[in-house]
Order: sequence, then C-alpha cells, then structure tokens
Amino acid sequence: MAVKKYKDVSFVKLCDGDCDGIAEMSRLATAIVRDYYDPILGTAQNDYMLALFQSESAIKNQLKHGAEYRFIEADGKHIGFMAFYPKEDFLYLSKFYIEASSRGKGAGGKALFYLGDFAGKLGLHSIRLNVNKHNYDSIGFYESKGFVKIRDEVNDIGNGFVMDDYVYELKVHA
Repeated sequence: MAVKKYKDVSFVKLCDGDCDGIAEMSRLATAIVRDYYDPILGTAQNDYMLALFQSESAIKNQLKHGAEYRFIEADGKHIGFMAFYPKEDFLYLSKFYIEASSRGKGAGGKALFYLGDFAGKLGLHSIRLNVNKHNYDSIGFYESKGFVKIRDEVNDIGNGFVMDDYVYELKVHA
C-alpha cells in the first residue's frame, strides 16, 4: 500500500489485490456509514446502499474499474476513508467519511488538500461530489471549504430507492 502523509494524517492507498484491505475497508465503511446515514436515510435504504456500494465485491469491482480508495489514518488507526476517480475534467469524490469521534479535528480538511493536489497532478480543474440534501453537517463542512452547489440531482438506485442530492464543486489549480 502506498502512503501519502499530510502532517499527522496519512492517506493509505487500497490496491485491488489486497483482500484483507478490501475486507477492512468494507467493515470500516459499514460502521461509519451505518452510524451516519441510518438516521438520515433509514436502515432499509442504508442497508441496500451499503450492499450495493460498500460490500467487498462492490469495492473490488470499483477498484477494477479505476476508482481509487484511501484509508484516512491518524495515530496509527483508520479513522475514515474516501474513494474518487477522474471524470471528464474533474475529480469525482464518490465517498468521503470520517468516524464520529475523529470529526472536527482537521483530517477532513487535510483530505481535501490531498484530493486537490491529486487532481492538480492529473491536470483536473475541480473536485465534484454528491451530498444528500438532508446531510446538513456535511453540507456545512463542504461550503466552509469553498465548495459551491452547482445543481440538484435525483438518482434512482433501484429497489424503490433514490439518492436525492446536491452536486457540489471545488475549483482547484491544475
């Protein structure tokens, strides 16, 4: 695993052949996302989305199709994760989660700095992401870091569920 460190926070790359790492990523994702999104989406939709997007097989498939996953690590412990990939002329941040006890301590800002650096090295001009319209804490965080809402988006994800989101963008210097 390749590691990039920003002061006291490290970003550890997950490789597609790392079965133990993929299992750990799925466990971490399930714990954080369940804690965060069960109250917003409800358990049924969150369970469906975890199986669809954060199961071991889903992570393996995303890695094989060009997604980059990183463990966010502080004090030798995985405190969160992110997944991203280049799309058109921007870096799409598809997943970005930090466990509750580690929020508000600077890891999120360092992760965004890391992503901006990553995007710039690829010659990309912005980072985009989707955020649930009822995820007020994350909306506030993204806006405080300079992200701007560019549109609303509703995506049918099957099984009677939709993702009702805002799309946000942060310009970076390539």
